[in-house]
Amino acid sequence: MKQYHYSDASLSEVHESVDTTKPRKGLKRFLAYIGPAYLVSVGYMDPGNWATDLQGGAKFGYKLIWVLLMSNLMALLLQSLSARLGIVRRRDLAQANRETYPPLVNFCLYILAELAIAATDLAEVLGMAIGIHLLFPDIPILWGVIITVLDTFLLLWLQKFGIRKIEAFIIMLVLTIAGCFLIEIILAKPAMAEVAKGFVPTALNNEALYIAVGIIGATVMPHNLYLHSALVQTRKIKPDREGIKKALRFNTIDSTIALNMAFLVNSAILVLAGTVFYNTGVEVAKIEDAHTLLSPMLGTTLAPLLFAIALIAAGQSSTVTGTLAGQIVMEGYLKLRLNPWLRRLITRLLAVIPAVIVISLFGDEKVDDLLVFSQVILSMQLGFAIIPLIHFVSDKKEMGEFTISTITKIAAWLVALVLVTLNVKLVAEESMSVFETEGMIGWKITIVIAWLAFAWLFLTMTFLPFLKKQAKVHDAKMHSADKPLTNLTVTSLRKIAVALDFSAGDEKLIAQALQQGKKDANYILVHIVESAAAKYSGESTDDYETRRDKERLASYAEQLKALGYNVEHQVGFKNRVKEIIRIVRESKAEMLVMGAHRHAGLKDYIFGQTIEAVRHELDIPVLIVNL
Repeated sequence: MKQYHYSDASLSEVHESVDTTKPRKGLKRFLAYIGPAYLVSVGYMDPGNWATDLQGGAKFGYKLIWVLLMSNLMALLLQSLSARLGIVRRRDLAQANRETYPPLVNFCLYILAELAIAATDLAEVLGMAIGIHLLFPDIPILWGVIITVLDTFLLLWLQKFGIRKIEAFIIMLVLTIAGCFLIEIILAKPAMAEVAKGFVPTALNNEALYIAVGIIGATVMPHNLYLHSALVQTRKIKPDREGIKKALRFNTIDSTIALNMAFLVNSAILVLAGTVFYNTGVEVAKIEDAHTLLSPMLGTTLAPLLFAIALIAAGQSSTVTGTLAGQIVMEGYLKLRLNPWLRRLITRLLAVIPAVIVISLFGDEKVDDLLVFSQVILSMQLGFAIIPLIHFVSDKKEMGEFTISTITKIAAWLVALVLVTLNVKLVAEESMSVFETEGMIGWKITIVIAWLAFAWLFLTMTFLPFLKKQAKVHDAKMHSADKPLTNLTVTSLRKIAVALDFSAGDEKLIAQALQQGKKDANYILVHIVESAAAKYSGESTDDYETRRDKERLASYAEQLKALGYNVEHQVGFKNRVKEIIRIVRESKAEMLVMGAHRHAGLKDYIFGQTIEAVRHELDIPVLIVNL
C-alpha cells in the first residue's frame, strides 16, 4: 500500500486522528469505527429528501416506497465501495480521479462535483429557512434564507473540538429527526398492509418518473461518495491485511445501521404524506402545506411542531457534511486549500443567491419546486461520481486482494446503468419538449452543445481506464514531484526590517532578527502608532503615547548601535498593515521579522490578521517568531 505525506492526506487536519489500533474489547472495538457513516447518512435525510418524499407520498400514496428501497440498496452498495477506496488506498475519490484522468476531464468532473455540492446546499438553505418560518411565522422564508448564512460560525466552533465531537453532534441531530418522525407515524396510524404493497415495483408515468429520479438523487448523493472515502481515513488503522479487513467489516456494519436509519426516516415521511394527504384526497404542494395541515388532520398541535424541529435538524446536520465534502473536492482536484470557514461561506453564498433570486421573483410558492429540482440536478451528477469509483475499486493493481468481487462489480455496474438510463431518459424528454416548440433557436443550440459535451465526458470517463490500464498516473499530491536540489545558495541579507509592538516579546524578536543578518546587515526597527489621535492626525500627531513610542524605539536603536549593529528606526501611523508594507517597501528591506502571539479561537481571526495580510502583499521572506 502506498504511503503518502501527512499533508497530502485527505482532510489532513483530522487524518487518522482517531486511533483504532489501541487494544479494545467487545463493543468498544466497534465503537471506535462508529461515526463516518452517520455523517454520510444525514445527506440521505436532508430537506431535499423531504420535498421529494412529501410530493411522492401526497401524489402517489405508498406506490413509490419501492423506489426508496431501491435507492437505499444502491446507497448501501455505493457507500461501501467509497469506504473501501478510502480504507484500502487511503485516497478519497477526488484524489483518485486526479491521479487517473487527464486535466481537462478532471476539471469537468470538479465542476460537476461543485455543482452537486451547491445543489445539496441549496436544499439545506431552503429547508432550514422553511423550518425557521414554520417555528416563527413572523420570519419570512426570504429572511430565513439569509439567516442560514450564520451557520458558518457553528461549523467554525465545532471544528475546534475534533472529528469525534462533530460526529456526536450529527448523531444527536439524526436521533432527533428519527424520534420526531417515529412519533408522527404513531399519530398517523397508517394501514401497514397497504404500506407493504408499496414495496412492489410498479410502472411510472412521466410525473412519477420525475419524482422518482428526484428521490434517487436525494437518496444516492454524489458528494457523499467523496465524503465517505475521506471520512474513513480519520481512523488510524493497522496497514496490514488484518487491520484493513477489520476496518472494512466494521465500516460495513456502521454504514448498514446508519443508512437503514435514513431509509426509515425517508419512508416515514413518504408514508406520513400518503396516510394524511393522499388517502384523504387532500392536495399538498409544499412543505408548508404539510406542516399546516398536520394539526387538523391528526388532531394535535404536537405534530406540526415536531415536523418543524425535525426539518431544522435535517438542514443543520447536512450543512456540516456539505462543507467537508466541498473541502475534499477542492483539495483533491485543484490542490487548493481554503480556511474551512471561508470555504463554508462561499458554498453557502452560492446556495443563498439562487434561493434569494427565485423567492424574490416568484414568491414562496416556488420553494418546493426548487427543492425537487435541486435533487434532480443531484441525480444527473451521479454517473460522473459512480463510474470512476467502480473503476478504482476494481483495479487489482491498486486494491490487491481487496478488489471487489465479480458479483459486486456486476451489481455496481447495473446500478450505474439504471441511474444513467433514468437520467438520460428524463433529460431527453425535457430536451425534446424544447425542440417541439417553435423558435427558441438559442436554447436548441445550447442543448445540442451540452449533449455533445456530456457525451464526450461520459465516454472518456467510462472507457479511458479500460483503454489505458498502464496510462501515466498524474500525481495528486498537494506538493510538486520530487526533484534534485541543485541551487541552495542564498544571498546575504543587506537590510532587515523588524516590526515591533512594544510587548514583552520585543527582545526575542530583535534577537531572532540579529541572528539572520549578524553585524553585516542593516536593520530598520518599525513601530506603528495606533492611538485615536494617530488615526486622525497621522504624522502630525504629537500626543503622549506617540512621543513615548518614538522614545522607546530610539532607545532600542541606540542600544543596538552601542553593540556594533547598523540600525535605523521609523514610526508609522493609522493602519498597521498598510504602514508596515509601506515602510518595508520604501526602505527596500530584504526580509521582514514579525511576532505572533499565538491567539486561539476567535482572537486569531481578530488579532491574527496582520501577519496574513502583510505576508501576502510582500514578495520578500517574512520570518514569523512565536512570542
